[in-house]
Amino acid sequence: MADPNTATDHDRYNSAATKYAIRLHEARTEARKRTNVAQRPREERFPRGNRPGLGVALEYERMGNRPVSSDLSERAAQHGVEFEHLGITLGTVLHNIDLNEPLPPGLVQLVRDTLLERKVIFFRGQHLTEAEQVSFSSQFGELDAFPFGKPGKNPYILEIVHDENSPGTENGFHTDVTWMERPSLGSVAQCVELPPFGGDTLFSDSHACYLGLPVDLQRRIENLHGINDYRVFIQKSVRGVNLPDDLVAAIKADIPFGVSHPLVRTHPETGKRALYLNSGFLRHDSLYDHRTGEQLEPDESEEIVRRLIVQHDRPEYICRFRWEEGSIAFWDNRAVQHYAASDYYPHRRVLRRVTISGDEPYCDPVDA
Repeated sequence: MADPNTATDHDRYNSAATKYAIRLHEARTEARKRTNVAQRPREERFPRGNRPGLGVALEYERMGNRPVSSDLSERAAQHGVEFEHLGITLGTVLHNIDLNEPLPPGLVQLVRDTLLERKVIFFRGQHLTEAEQVSFSSQFGELDAFPFGKPGKNPYILEIVHDENSPGTENGFHTDVTWMERPSLGSVAQCVELPPFGGDTLFSDSHACYLGLPVDLQRRIENLHGINDYRVFIQKSVRGVNLPDDLVAAIKADIPFGVSHPLVRTHPETGKRALYLNSGFLRHDSLYDHRTGEQLEPDESEEIVRRLIVQHDRPEYICRFRWEEGSIAFWDNRAVQHYAASDYYPHRRVLRRVTISGDEPYCDPVDA
């Protein structure tokens, strides 16, 4: 201990810090003994305003406190497939699968079941042609063409190209095409050209995000719907290009502009609830109670949306995927949001995406 007659301010601070660290630890230990923390409900062990860890724990518990079910693990071993898990509740690389050829039914089912359990899955070293990527994707459902981006040679391919003249803009957590009446089940993206640095994609667990919300907010939003549209794609100036009025009118005439979706979505295959919104497509002032049709006041609607759109940002919910050329990501838009890191400018990054058709979102009053 420093001599108080010669101690500097720094010495005195460290002396006090050491003393109070011991005393505070003893006081907290005694308080825990009196309140018997181990007997308190788990929800009460987390701070009320800081629940991401609880959301992840609840989702992991619902998964049986293991990354995949024993049945899925056994079937993977039978097919020689190895799992590399990237996150506790989401994100798994499947090794020893060649996607260049149509998969046998048992392996298709294994891939689909892994997607349902892990929410986003990945493959390395595939290097598929457009036709092969479309063929692989079509084994999991019908496909949707995308009207607002550069198509590939195959109409079901969307080319996502960013370079010095077109910086990346998908750097916000979102789920795809909520402007559609039947938004996509999932997306299959392949990395065709990789920048020398950066360009990762992050995925956030929408089930855990919902479970991590304060209970009062969960209850507030469970019957709320909002209106989604594609105005971001047809605004008067897109990347400095003014779209003709007649083209915008024609698009609106052929593709519904403004569809209603719930903020809480029940997954049609797993029965689990998820937080479901895309802040770029959702009209922030449009929330209403779908039971009564009663519109929320714009200020309240916007405040709720502001609270929700940051939920997926918390690192506890996230796994990060580092692309290689030939890597493929297959994500469930009903269960995750994703974020394309725009950290590689002025380098070039090219992905090809295929969209698998989905169904109309709904929220079951009872969470399975």
